Amino acid sequence: MTLSPENTSTLPRDLGDGLVLRRSTISDAAALGDFNARIHSDEGWNKPDERLDAWTRDLLERPHPTFGSGDYTIVEDTHTGKIVSSLNLISQTWTYGGIPFGVGRPELVGTLPEYRNRGLVRAQFEEVHRWSAARGELVQAITGIPYYYRLFGYEMAVTLGGGRTGYAPHVPSLPEGQAEAFNVRDAGETDLAFICDLYANGCQRYPLACVWTPELWQYELNGKSDKNVNRYELYVIESAAGEPAGFLATPWFTWGDCMTAKRYELAPGFSWAQVTPAVLRFLRAAYETHPWGMPGERKPFGYFSLGLGEDHPAYHAMPGHLPRKNKPYAWYIRVADLAGFMRHVTPVLEQRLANSVAAGHTGELRLTFYHDGLRLVFNQGKLTTVEAWQPVPQGHSGEAAFPELTFLQLLFGYRSLEELKYAFADCWTDNDATHVLLDALFPRQPSDIYPVA
Repeated sequence: MTLSPENTSTLPRDLGDGLVLRRSTISDAAALGDFNARIHSDEGWNKPDERLDAWTRDLLERPHPTFGSGDYTIVEDTHTGKIVSSLNLISQTWTYGGIPFGVGRPELVGTLPEYRNRGLVRAQFEEVHRWSAARGELVQAITGIPYYYRLFGYEMAVTLGGGRTGYAPHVPSLPEGQAEAFNVRDAGETDLAFICDLYANGCQRYPLACVWTPELWQYELNGKSDKNVNRYELYVIESAAGEPAGFLATPWFTWGDCMTAKRYELAPGFSWAQVTPAVLRFLRAAYETHPWGMPGERKPFGYFSLGLGEDHPAYHAMPGHLPRKNKPYAWYIRVADLAGFMRHVTPVLEQRLANSVAAGHTGELRLTFYHDGLRLVFNQGKLTTVEAWQPVPQGHSGEAAFPELTFLQLLFGYRSLEELKYAFADCWTDNDATHVLLDALFPRQPSDIYPVA
């Protein structure tokens, strides 16, 4: 299966010096798996990470709900036949305040050291950006090393990761003679509808979320190979009477001497304060049964982590047992048509405005990004116009300014307007009314994206 429309592809393409950029096929699985396992290994080229090999091959060889066998780009050296650079595009759907939009996720970006600084990654990004646009995806999002993806039109603009950590002594003990009130068991196919509903309910806490269909949950449960680095084990939390109370997702391996939860949701009517102690005890017990996720000798259980984003109900249920805060990193976000995206999410912006001190606002708001900008027109609280606008002169036009791509941080709730003004001297608003309006439209709201991989 190949999801990208063929008429949007410019491949294969001669890049010169014997290098050809082409699309992947299933026959590339072994070579590409080995390439990614080596180029992305934390231990270096000579110690390939089999978990990355498994992820690469799964995307090519196993039926995936949103990825096809032609969705890797490959730069091949025709003199040797070897892969020298590659990346891919994993399509998915996210929501903004409940409104769905398509997202293309580039991943597994890598180039052999001796082939770097030749524009190979840029050529591949240009190609997958075309694919993503052809699929109707309004946004591209990628995780990765600091700064690098800014070179390709991305801005770090959505919270990534974060959580709370406790150490072995912080795991609450079950009182002597008392039976566990909640138990955690492996999930099965008959649990997927319950998990799907609970996940969707939990997503309402966040301004941004990734949509998970029943097909994606099925793929998570039994579609990935055992050693896929992105495979999560799914569990159902039950009351002592056998009533489903929630679900839990953990990596299939330990993170060093840590056992981590990456998803944790409860059904309505169940108490986070009552259930979470049993979940922490489960994480400690699960550490003993999961493969050691670091090179070297296995260590005794050291700590647990609730890697559930910047904020989560479980953190407030047991603050004394979660003493360490893990600061979030950031997703890189690219929005090629910013006016189009904002028109798409206009109902969310109008609702925020209606619930604010600026309800019923009428007027024009011009945002300068110095090289270009946006013009927004409001009529009695309705956003009637969002269009591109060219600031003239560049430095002082409009009612508010955001240098480079920093407006994306505001749009996606990553930073407040006040935080951006503090960090960037050339971010400004012309008066209090503009500041109040922007605060109403774009409040700071952290998200916790559970992406398709």
